[in-house]
Amino acid sequence: MGLVSSSLSSVYLQLLALNTTDELTKPITMSDSEDYEYEYDESDQDDGGDQNDNDEFEYTDDDEGNAEEGEVALENAYYNAKGMRDAGEYQEAAETFESVVKMEVAGNKKKAGVDDDEGDDDDAMDVSDHGGMKPPLKYHGTWGYKAIKQLVKLHLRSVDGAKVMKDYHRMLRVASSPDAAISPNAVEKGVNGMLERVSSLINSNSASPNPSVEGGPNDPCVLARNVYDTTLRVFHPSTGISPNERLWFKTNLKYGQLLYEMNETAKLQIVIRDLLQSSGQSVDFLEGSGNGSGIETMGSSGNSGGTHVMEIAALQIQLYSRLKDTKKLRQVFQRAMSVRGGIPHPRTLALIQELGGKMHMSQRNFVEASQSFFQAFKSYDEAGDRARLRCLKYLVMASMLDASSINPFDSHEARAHRDDPEIVAMTNLVQAFHNDDIREFERILRKNEGRLMDDEFVREHVGDLLRTIRTQVIMRSIGPYTRIRLTRIAKDLNDIPVDDVESLLVYLILDGKLEGRINQVNGVLVKSSQPLEKSDASYDNTNKLATGSIQSRNIASIMQLTSALENLTTAISKTGSQGSIEQVRVM
Repeated sequence: MGLVSSSLSSVYLQLLALNTTDELTKPITMSDSEDYEYEYDESDQDDGGDQNDNDEFEYTDDDEGNAEEGEVALENAYYNAKGMRDAGEYQEAAETFESVVKMEVAGNKKKAGVDDDEGDDDDAMDVSDHGGMKPPLKYHGTWGYKAIKQLVKLHLRSVDGAKVMKDYHRMLRVASSPDAAISPNAVEKGVNGMLERVSSLINSNSASPNPSVEGGPNDPCVLARNVYDTTLRVFHPSTGISPNERLWFKTNLKYGQLLYEMNETAKLQIVIRDLLQSSGQSVDFLEGSGNGSGIETMGSSGNSGGTHVMEIAALQIQLYSRLKDTKKLRQVFQRAMSVRGGIPHPRTLALIQELGGKMHMSQRNFVEASQSFFQAFKSYDEAGDRARLRCLKYLVMASMLDASSINPFDSHEARAHRDDPEIVAMTNLVQAFHNDDIREFERILRKNEGRLMDDEFVREHVGDLLRTIRTQVIMRSIGPYTRIRLTRIAKDLNDIPVDDVESLLVYLILDGKLEGRINQVNGVLVKSSQPLEKSDASYDNTNKLATGSIQSRNIASIMQLTSALENLTTAISKTGSQGSIEQVRVM
């Protein structure tokens, strides 16, 4: 009984609370219960109310339902086509993608009250020759744009140049249409994807070229140029049907990089000219003809200006590096390094520094080369680019050529990569170099010949590396002696020919690193007991070489001839100046 009373009391308290809440929230004009009953009755009545209103309500619901059904049908057809593509049914997939475009256009025309049979220049199926740029296409939407993009990919897979250009041109016209409502990000992503695909075609064709398509519309190089040219025309800031300065600039940069890889330097120069002009600079701006403060002014006016200049400079440095134009390369590198205010991609900075390091190496400025390679390594590392390992190799090589006692792997940035399979060979080389272990050094070179010699730049400087470590071994071997046989030196250098030993000694004597003379008759190096004064170095080196080999005597003769010519030039200059003074006195 007590339990029942307790339950009743609880129910009573809950009802009381509900009534209190209703009183507090009750509207003045109508009770909540009445309003609730009215809404319930209105929505649930089978009959009643105005019949016309019911008809109108049902018509609107059907219209929205049809629109949703149309979207679902387009989506299903699109993904069915992708499934066919993934299954290798490329022809069926292409036909289904084309049907998606037609379905969407027909639906959009119906909404716009346009007869589907009406054909005009803006019709969806107007995909005629791409030679002339036509205006944006009407009556397209998102699904049609996606379907056309997939068609372009299918044609790229089969390398059908004519179909690629036809549908790529249609894709750009749809992307440019306000009716399609394609977001700028989607347009840029789609265009960049297509540009990357045509660029990859060139790389694959380089690996396995097909002479039968060379120069034709299916030639990957020709197709890539056509795709880039069409893209640049569509998005040109002044004359394009869909002006987009940012996308145009980025596309031109990619086009320039592609032309560099294709070794088309003449067209690359035209692209660089267009990029400089679009940035408001003169054509020879980066070559030093412009005002040096202009770079700082431009960079300080906005990050985009300085960034654009750095990106163009990276392209121009590659051009002059390919042309072996060291003078212009140095000018562009110095101008690029003076840019202030830009925030280029780390990969752009790395490329500039890497090519700058190669320039310093060609001029045998090994200290500057080491600094540039180290900066390039750090920038590549920041960008997460595997090219950092290549620059680390170059850094190690420059450090050894400079005969530096500093190990590049002592820095914490480089230490993390010292055990990488691509770097282990260079790590061991550095260790052998600092230990003056010529036998181990040459053994490592032979063992890793493929890995090291595949890099053309490393291959060019292997001879210099060998000469550098051999000269170090020579200086260590002859240190305690005043006379030493050349055969003994050759043995210390891992049994190289005596003629090579003689060439190395001549180099050391002429460079002022060794004081002595070579007695070729006896095959002996005789070191001088007294160090030479710098002012007498040229004369004494000539005398020391006079008793040496034929090569040594030839060098001595050239040095004597040079000295005689310098004395003659000085005498003529003095005579000419005295004659001029006499003429002035007479006048």
